[in-house]
Amino acid sequence: MGLVVDFGNYILAAVVLAVLIRLVSGSRKPIKRNGERLKNPPNTLPLVGNGLKFLQSRWTLLGWFDQCQRQFGYETVALSVPTLPPGVLIHSPRNLEFVFKNEGLFTKGEFVKKRSWDLFGNGIINADGDLWKRQRKAGSVFLNTANLRVLTEVALPQYLAESVRDLQSSIGKGPVDLQHVFHEITTKLMAKMAYNMEMHADDDFSQSFDFASGATAERFQNPLWAITELFTGSKFRKSIAVVKDFGRRIVASAVHDRSRQKAGVESPGSPDDDDSKLDQISGTLIQSLLDAIGNEDTVADAALTYLSAGRDTTGQALTWTFYLLLQHPSAVSEIRREVQQLLAQQQPPQDDADPEHATPNPTLFTPLSVPYTMAVFHETLRLYPPIPFEIRQCQADTTLPDGTFLPRHAVLVWCLWAMHRSRLTWGADADAFRPERFLEKQQQHGGGEGDWGAGAKPRFVLGKSVSEFPVFYGGARACLGRKMAELIAAQVIPVMVWLFEFEPAFEGERVSKTSLTLPMEGGLPVRVRRRVGDVRSN
Repeated sequence: MGLVVDFGNYILAAVVLAVLIRLVSGSRKPIKRNGERLKNPPNTLPLVGNGLKFLQSRWTLLGWFDQCQRQFGYETVALSVPTLPPGVLIHSPRNLEFVFKNEGLFTKGEFVKKRSWDLFGNGIINADGDLWKRQRKAGSVFLNTANLRVLTEVALPQYLAESVRDLQSSIGKGPVDLQHVFHEITTKLMAKMAYNMEMHADDDFSQSFDFASGATAERFQNPLWAITELFTGSKFRKSIAVVKDFGRRIVASAVHDRSRQKAGVESPGSPDDDDSKLDQISGTLIQSLLDAIGNEDTVADAALTYLSAGRDTTGQALTWTFYLLLQHPSAVSEIRREVQQLLAQQQPPQDDADPEHATPNPTLFTPLSVPYTMAVFHETLRLYPPIPFEIRQCQADTTLPDGTFLPRHAVLVWCLWAMHRSRLTWGADADAFRPERFLEKQQQHGGGEGDWGAGAKPRFVLGKSVSEFPVFYGGARACLGRKMAELIAAQVIPVMVWLFEFEPAFEGERVSKTSLTLPMEGGLPVRVRRRVGDVRSN
């Protein structure tokens, strides 16, 4: 539901107030490009500008951003919302590359920080300067090669196996929410490896965080959120209290672990067994944050921010991946063919084994060994980016490469949802699900032309610059968790596709609910069946 429907009376009052503010404050100087005023996007109204459009549901707003890029191509257009600084919407990869290369000039600014402060505080999303660098370094320590090896060899196979058993027990029963399944995997991973804690996707913290994320996102769409929250913000404030309390518990647990370590208390078991390997690296992130920052309140903010980035975006990306796979059975067949070929090469079946239905060893699946799976995952990220749009604020007067002059404090927006659908960048089939756009054929000796399974070995290639495909951001703030997300996808997708048949237990299109990320409203309910049939006949 959009804000207009949910809070109609408050919004009406807010619009009236906004118009009065605009009339009293007078007109602002328009942003210009090469001396000419920028064009206005569709549905721009006198006085309120684009304000009413931003009050609609997130899904409707994303469609409007897409309409803008279809109408204007790479052209920069004006954004106008009462009570807010002047703004622009950019679509050009050249302009976005300029933003990435000038991170100090285009920061989150007060516009973003004021709205996200209650949830993230001094976390890396809001941090600048030295505080940002220290949190970034702590994240790099957590995501080092040794830790990622434990992720792929120990932690992920363990939690993936638990989810597989849960799905097997649900066969022949009622619908299962795949979004919850994937969120449970990523929640357990981040909780154990980053914080040495136990967490689940449906605990009080997770539910409170989800609500707080949605309410925070609404602040970016409602220019008078500070007023409307006086009447509607009770649940938000309660959710924030639960989230902040959990942040303090993360820090307290880490301090306790540190005391035990100093006292020489060691975990039982051999240092070479899997549990011990996982225990040895568990809590790496929170301990690194304590070392880098010290202040426990700031450490708690940083921990909550990394938790959201590490579990929510990957779990949601997997959900949208399987939503697309439900619609494209040919892609499911290609993934199974890829798994079958890899299993034949890596683990010849025993005489009494059933290779068509045995649970494969997930450690066989890496981003390099499953290129088609990686293409499916990145095509999903293109069509359903976990962070659908970004906002920055100019810290000084500047001019974009296309000649658009931006005054200090101007707001700059780019919508990944729309840019990833640009035909100028992605071609005439930009709206289509086509994983092959991320593949190139490596012709095998003696092979001929054909599909991906005959005579040609596909290789995953991104094929686009970070400013054309900014799903992992770019520049100094490029996503630290990209490799982790790809490693998780490389195991989860093939194992699930190989073992199970999923049938939709819903009707119509799935949409995203309002959030800082892209969670699927109502989840992804499916009926689960054990896979049957010979892959080679698909």
